Amino acid sequence: MRRNLIIIAITITVLNLLGCIEQSKKVDSKLPKETQAQLNQSLETFNNKSMYLNLNLEKFKENWGSTAVPTELEKLIDFQTNISAPEFYSQGFAVTIDDKGGLISWSNNPSFIDKLHPFAQANGTGSFYAIWNDGTSKPINEMPIVVFGDEGGTHIVAENMLQFLHLITFDAEILVEFDQAYFEKYEDYEESRDLGKYLNWLKEKYNLNQIQNPSEIISAAQEKYKAQFDKWFKQYYKIG
Repeated sequence: MRRNLIIIAITITVLNLLGCIEQSKKVDSKLPKETQAQLNQSLETFNNKSMYLNLNLEKFKENWGSTAVPTELEKLIDFQTNISAPEFYSQGFAVTIDDKGGLISWSNNPSFIDKLHPFAQANGTGSFYAIWNDGTSKPINEMPIVVFGDEGGTHIVAENMLQFLHLITFDAEILVEFDQAYFEKYEDYEESRDLGKYLNWLKEKYNLNQIQNPSEIISAAQEKYKAQFDKWFKQYYKIG
């Protein structure tokens, strides 16, 4: 439903750009009030998502500066740009160009900001994923992935970038609570339009199939990194 509303919003935006404002108003007036309210919200969301509308690898690298981009992430950006589209291959997910504004809301300490590299939106409500540099000499594609929740809660979700690519094959928005992060599919679940393309791509590139139990990846990653991350994180953000 949300995607359909966003498509309508895009159509109205194009009409406005072409000077067809009066025509778009006529379209608006025929919609039920509830649908119109949802459309207005979707239009606002669409207009605010310039962070990935013009995404390409060159712009992503420029935004990251001297930080190396993991090879797996480079390939995912190519997939999202040339084969699929944001939010169309895994629900709520999109690689984004991030200015670290979300991180600053947690802490503006340079030692905090410099160790985290946001790279994607995690769901439709403001959560995001970031690579955490744990201070070891491992390459960036082997560093753990953290989700920052829009309502609080920060959690390790994958041991490395490849595990993360596997995680999002579950095709559901991550739920981030204060004490846990998890994936859940509801009764009205509808498969993402390009999920099949993503699964074929991941199989071809890394010989991975769709994951059936994402909690296994999350639990293994947290067993390895949770204590270390929580100790580091508490230096900059007081929980509770």
